Amino acid sequence: MNRRSFIQKTGLLTTTLFVSLKSYSAFSFLDLDNKVSGRVTSKGKGIANVVVSDGFNVIQTDKNGKYSIEVNPLAKFIWISTPSGFEFTTDSHLAKYYEQLNAKTELNFELKAMKQNDNRHNFIIWADPQVKNKKDVEKMMTTSVPDTKKVIQSMGNVPVHGITVGDIVWDNHELFADYNIAVKEMGIPFFQCLGNHDMDYRMGGDETSDKTFQEHYGPTYYSFNRGKAHYVVMDDVRYLGEERKYDGFISQQQLDWLAKDLKFIAKDALVIINLHIPVHNSVKNNTDLYAVLNGFTNIHIMSGHTHYTRNVITGNVFEHNHGAVCGAWWTGPVCEDGTPRGYGVYEVDGTNLKWYYQPTGLSRKEQVHIYVDELTNQKRLIANVWNWDPQWKVEYFLDGKAMGVMENQKGYDPQTVTLYKGPTLPAGRTFPEPHSTEHLFVAHFAPTVKTVKVVATDRFGEKFEAEFKG
Repeated sequence: MNRRSFIQKTGLLTTTLFVSLKSYSAFSFLDLDNKVSGRVTSKGKGIANVVVSDGFNVIQTDKNGKYSIEVNPLAKFIWISTPSGFEFTTDSHLAKYYEQLNAKTELNFELKAMKQNDNRHNFIIWADPQVKNKKDVEKMMTTSVPDTKKVIQSMGNVPVHGITVGDIVWDNHELFADYNIAVKEMGIPFFQCLGNHDMDYRMGGDETSDKTFQEHYGPTYYSFNRGKAHYVVMDDVRYLGEERKYDGFISQQQLDWLAKDLKFIAKDALVIINLHIPVHNSVKNNTDLYAVLNGFTNIHIMSGHTHYTRNVITGNVFEHNHGAVCGAWWTGPVCEDGTPRGYGVYEVDGTNLKWYYQPTGLSRKEQVHIYVDELTNQKRLIANVWNWDPQWKVEYFLDGKAMGVMENQKGYDPQTVTLYKGPTLPAGRTFPEPHSTEHLFVAHFAPTVKTVKVVATDRFGEKFEAEFKG
C-alpha cells in the first residue's frame, strides 16, 4: 500500500497524527516501504551524482538526476548536498537545501548553475550573535551587520556565503526572526548551526530540544559543496533533560551519517566542519569524530561557544574557535580574552584556505593590541595577538631597534581586567570575567625607551603592527 492511499483511506492527516518531535517522522507509525523518490535538475536537465540524504541513509542521483531513498522511521527531512558549480537555494538568504517529509512520495530539487567557477570563493563565520532582547538586536543591526556588509562588498564578485556556528539567540527564540532579518540585510546565503541557547528546554530530552530550530532552519546536520571544498554542519550540543544543562557530544547517528557522507569526498579535499562547542577540549567523544575524519588530510573545524579566540591543531585537524559577534554578551568592545568582538573571514582557492579575524568597526589590519605598564626599574610590554597560532611570529622594536621575538605567555588581557573584573562589572550583565588566554606575548625594557613597536606576522606572511609612544 502506498503512503498516499493509506492516508486517504484512514482519513488521517500527518499534521494531526504526529507530534513534531525529533524522535518521530511523518511516517513513524505507517507500515510502508518508506521510500521517497525524486529528481535533482537544473533547467529541467537531471544532475548526476548529487548526494541525497535523510540523515541516516546517503545516496547519489543517477545519470538522469533521479534518486530513490529508503527513509528511516526517525527522519524528518530529505536534503541534498548542494554540488559544486551550483547556487545555494535560499529563502530570504537562509539556506533552503531540504524538504520536510510529509505524505508525498516524490520530492524534487531544482538548482541553478553558477555563472562563474567557484574554486575561488570566500565564507564568513559568525559565532554567537546571541541576542537576548531588542537592545541586543539593535546593536547587532547597527554594528555587526553593516560591518559584515562592508567586508562582503570589498570582495567584489567572488562568491561568498556565511555560516553561523550556534547561539543565534540567547534562549529567546522569538528573536530568530530578527536574526533572519540580519541575514537578509547582509545579502548572502547563510547556513546555521544549533547552539545550546538555540535549544528548547522543558520539552523533554535531547530528542526534542531542536524543535524550534528545525522549524526555522531545517536539519541540525547536513553537508554542502562549493568548489573543491566540502562543508559539513553538525550538532554537538547534547541537552541533558534539565533546563540549561547540556554537554558537548556528537551522537552516533550523526557519526554514522558523516562516515557515509564522506565516502563521496576525495581524501585530499578541503573539508570544513562547522559546529558550536569546541571539539578539541569540550566534546566528550571527540576521538570518535577524529576517527571518522581519519585519512583526510586537509580538515578545518569552525566552532564558537567560548566567547574567546583559540586556534588548536590536533593531528591533521585545525580547529578555529572564534571570538563572538556579541563579544562579552554585548557589554563591551572585546571578548573575555581581549579579542575584539567580530567574526572570521575565510578565502578558499582550490583546496587552499587563508583566513583572518575581522574586528567589528575596526580595520582588518588591526590584529594586535599592546599595553605598556610601569614596573620597578623597568617597563613591561604586553601584546595580545588574538588570532595567533604557532606559525605566527611576534617581534618587537625599541626606539627602532629590532629586539627579536617576544615571549609567549598565558595570562589576562589588561583591557578585560579593567572592563570585566569584579562582581559589579560590566554594568547590566555582571557575569563576564577576564579569561586567561594563550595568545599573549611579553617583553621587558628600560624606562628610558620612548617608542615601542610590535610586528606580528601570520602564517601567510602578512604583517600587522601596533605602536606605543611614551
